[in-house]
Amino acid sequence: MTWPLLLLTCAPAALVAQPGPVPAAGQQEPAPAEPSEPPRAVYLMSPNDQVVIRAQNVEEISERPFRIDTEGYLNLPVVGRIRAAGLTVEQLEALLVDRLRIFILNPEVVVSVIETGRQQDVANPVFLVGAFKVPGVYSLGSRPETLSEILMKTGGLQPAANRRVRIIRRAEQGRLDLPNATDSSDGKTTYAEILLTATGELANPAENIVAKPFDALVAAKTEPIYVTGEVSRTGAFPLEDREFFTATQILAMAGAAPTADIANARVLRAVNDGAQRAEIPVNLQDVLQGRANDFPLMANDVLYIPRKKTGTGAIFARLGTVAISGVVTSIIWVTLGRR
Repeated sequence: MTWPLLLLTCAPAALVAQPGPVPAAGQQEPAPAEPSEPPRAVYLMSPNDQVVIRAQNVEEISERPFRIDTEGYLNLPVVGRIRAAGLTVEQLEALLVDRLRIFILNPEVVVSVIETGRQQDVANPVFLVGAFKVPGVYSLGSRPETLSEILMKTGGLQPAANRRVRIIRRAEQGRLDLPNATDSSDGKTTYAEILLTATGELANPAENIVAKPFDALVAAKTEPIYVTGEVSRTGAFPLEDREFFTATQILAMAGAAPTADIANARVLRAVNDGAQRAEIPVNLQDVLQGRANDFPLMANDVLYIPRKKTGTGAIFARLGTVAISGVVTSIIWVTLGRR
C-alpha cells in the first residue's frame, strides 16, 4: 500500500465556524445547550498551500505535488487552471472529478494538503488526510486530546478506506508510544499503524494515546479487486471494510459465462511495489467441488477467467496447473491467520 508523503513544514490555515441561529425580535434567547461534541473544524485552502492529488488513470497529475499560486489557482496538466483557494478539500476533489469526466469514466480523486502558507491561523494543528469522511486540519484544545477524540471529529472513514491508519509524529514531539512505532530513514519522524473499526473507532483501546501538535493521521483508500475474462460482469469489486474476498465469492458476484474455464483461472498479484504481477494458477472447479481450499483475493488482485479450450489444446493446458496453486493458497491462509 502506498502512503501519502507528508511534508509538514508549516501549520495550516483558516478554520471556519458556522454561526448559530439568531432569535426573532422580542423572543427570549434560549440558554446555550451543552455541546454533545467539539465543533468540527473545516479547513479552507489558501494561496501558497501545497497539495498532492491522487487520481486513478491520470498519471499527469497523480502522486505529484502542486502549489496554489498567489492568485489562488492551481495549474494542472490535462485539467487546466482551476480556482482552489477558499475551497475545502472535498470541494476541490468534486471539482477535479467533474473536470476529469471529460477524459475518463468514473474518475476517483483524493486531495491531501501537505503544506500550508499561513502558520499563524491554527494553534497546535493535527492533520487528518486521505480517506476520512471529513479530512482536514484540526486544532488541539486547551486540554490534552486522545486519538479517539480526534477521530470523532472526522466522522469516521469513507467506505473504501483501509482500516489500518498510519500516524506520523515529528521527532521534536517525542517518539510515538505505540508497539509498532518505527523511525523514518532521515530520523525526522516516527510512524506507526493503528487499526480502526468499520465505524472509525480504535479497535485496540491501548492505542488511544494523547495526540501531539503536528501529528498526522493518514487513511489510504483500499484498491478494489478486478475481474476480467469469461464472466458476465467484468470490472472492479470494492472490498469496502473487508480485508479480502475469496475467489469463489468474487466469481459468484461476477458470474461465470458458459464459456468460462474455471479450472484454469489465474490470479495476477502485484509484486515489486506494483511494477510487475505474479501469476498464480487457481483451480476453482476443485474449490467448488470441495477438493481444494478457496483462494483469498486481496486489494489490487486481478482474477482472470480464461475461455474453455477445445481439442488437444485443452489436454496440454491442464498439464500446467501442477500442485503450486494449493501450496500458495495454504501459505496465504496461514499468513492471514497470523494477522
